[in-house]
Amino acid sequence: MRFVVLIALLVSSLAAAEPLSLTQLIARARANDHRVKEADAQLRFYRSKYDEARWVWFPKLDSYFLVAGPTPEAHNNALGGPPTTAATYMYDWNFGQPGVTLRASAEGVLPIYTFGKLTALQEAGRKGVEAGEALRQSAQDEAEYQVAQAYFGYCLAASGLDILTETQKRLDDARATLERLRSEGSAQVSQLDVYKIDFYRAQLDAQIASAQSGAGYALAAIRLVIAAPPEEHLEIALERLEERHGALLPIDAYVALATANRPELKAIEAGVEARKQEVVLRQAMYLPDFGIAGFFHWAWTTNTTRQLSPFAYDPYNDLTAGLGLVMRYSFDFPQKGIALEQARAELQKLEHERDLVIAGVRLQIEKAWFETNAALIRSNKQSVAEKNARRWATAAFGAFDLGTGDTRELVDSFTALAQGGALRAQAFYDVQIGLRTLSRSVGQPVSLEPEVVTAPPTLAPTK
Repeated sequence: MRFVVLIALLVSSLAAAEPLSLTQLIARARANDHRVKEADAQLRFYRSKYDEARWVWFPKLDSYFLVAGPTPEAHNNALGGPPTTAATYMYDWNFGQPGVTLRASAEGVLPIYTFGKLTALQEAGRKGVEAGEALRQSAQDEAEYQVAQAYFGYCLAASGLDILTETQKRLDDARATLERLRSEGSAQVSQLDVYKIDFYRAQLDAQIASAQSGAGYALAAIRLVIAAPPEEHLEIALERLEERHGALLPIDAYVALATANRPELKAIEAGVEARKQEVVLRQAMYLPDFGIAGFFHWAWTTNTTRQLSPFAYDPYNDLTAGLGLVMRYSFDFPQKGIALEQARAELQKLEHERDLVIAGVRLQIEKAWFETNAALIRSNKQSVAEKNARRWATAAFGAFDLGTGDTRELVDSFTALAQGGALRAQAFYDVQIGLRTLSRSVGQPVSLEPEVVTAPPTLAPTK
């Protein structure tokens, strides 16, 4: 049994040590990000307010139970007649046999018709829940976007390290060739060439340190967004940054998608509807509320005579209950008018905010569209440039190795190769981030559409 448990623990630890893919990081970010948890707590609050609105019809029962004493003796013939004991007379110090009094009371009103007040309140609460759900989705989308941004930043840093390491190896090979030519007494090379090679080699070491620092920062950002505990060791499954082929849809198509899917737009639209219901509620406050009222009163005192005549006043012993149709209304017209005007102003303000948000969403989409489209163009051009730089570096090193090329040509080609590779990887990164930004702006995943190749028009044969 212990062996089985040990094997299970070993398997679970190995599974936990597996590198995390982007999909796994996104799932953890959408579940664990602190902003998502804050939005979850806010949604719980909105749901509780909705429950409060749904149960506002439930009658509020005011009740109490009282035990008090001592009470003075009070006896008569139970028909409201004169006292039958000397202690019953008032305004003296003869209290007779002291006792205690017990009292209980309950009152409540069940609303049966409020001219739409309860319905408006419930609808406003329901819209609040919709807004809370949309805001939670917005927090999840933001967490997904940021963890993807950090992930591709980590991949970019790793790609940059690969490019710099390759260039570093080429420089080391060039220096070895340089030493060989000097040992052979070649007049083509000199100590000045050695200084050049060593200078660019030191520059590469500095760039490698910067790339490693960028990778560390990206990993720290990933830990923050997924809320990884400090003791957890993260292994990231790297994704190769490659050229993306395809085209974007027109901007208006993404704007239409955002109108239907962007969570912020859903949230503010739900807020506008809630404000409308508040206006309806404030308007209905000018009308009365109808309901059924119920009451129950009971009192009993140990040292008094219960009165049997309904005309006899008996504060010590009582039992009454009943139901009735009631109308409740407050004649505070100035306050009602002020509250209604404030609700209308808040509604108008939120409508303007909605228009501003819609305009802002379109601007975000346009910015993301142009940046992504430019990144696609750069990606294509930088791929061509990197291939030419690689051919240049290969040819320059071959000539240098044969003793027919100079050091400056070699270093320039290696520098162009490193720069071209870095710019190419940066363009691939920009495309990935651009698509993620566009997806965040639209409210749903966005991918490239296949490019449509238009055939040239054919000329009709002449007769």
